[in-house]
Amino acid sequence: MDEEIRTIYLAGGCFWGIEHLMKALPGVVDTACGYANGTGAADANYEKVCTGTTNFRETVRVRYDATKTSVDALLYALFQVIEPDAVNRQGADVGTQYQAGIYWLPNDREAEEAVTRVCGIERARTPGFAVEVKPLENYFEAEEYHQDYLDKNPDGYCHVPSAKIRELSELAYDDSYYRL
Repeated sequence: MDEEIRTIYLAGGCFWGIEHLMKALPGVVDTACGYANGTGAADANYEKVCTGTTNFRETVRVRYDATKTSVDALLYALFQVIEPDAVNRQGADVGTQYQAGIYWLPNDREAEEAVTRVCGIERARTPGFAVEVKPLENYFEAEEYHQDYLDKNPDGYCHVPSAKIRELSELAYDDSYYRL
């Protein structure tokens, strides 16, 4: 079967851990740390994003082979490592840039439908559900030192436990989990 490369954008606190998790999942072909849905290119840098005035979220662009994984599987992994009721924080990371979010390309109807369905289920499970769910407005890659950070710095800070990343990377995800 030929590859069908698709893209989704996931925010779940510090992008280092989310990137490391997504890279470990079967079917993911590429990731990049960046800033999504903020004020614009001039403000898309770590120093400005950390001021809390840009509305950017630390976000990972996830390119995946849709013949080998699904939006459901990627979101399942994300929801296993985030606090879906947290506002502007994940774990010890606090600030507007750490708001959890799920963003799809505006013309990707299939991803939008999957995200809407999955987040509807997760919203019903989670009082105070606060994950931002909307089309991608803009995205700018983060500085090079943020890319593959935990590969370059294996003992670097990560709010996602390495044991959880390993567990999710070895899981045979059952697509019926989010099917009614």
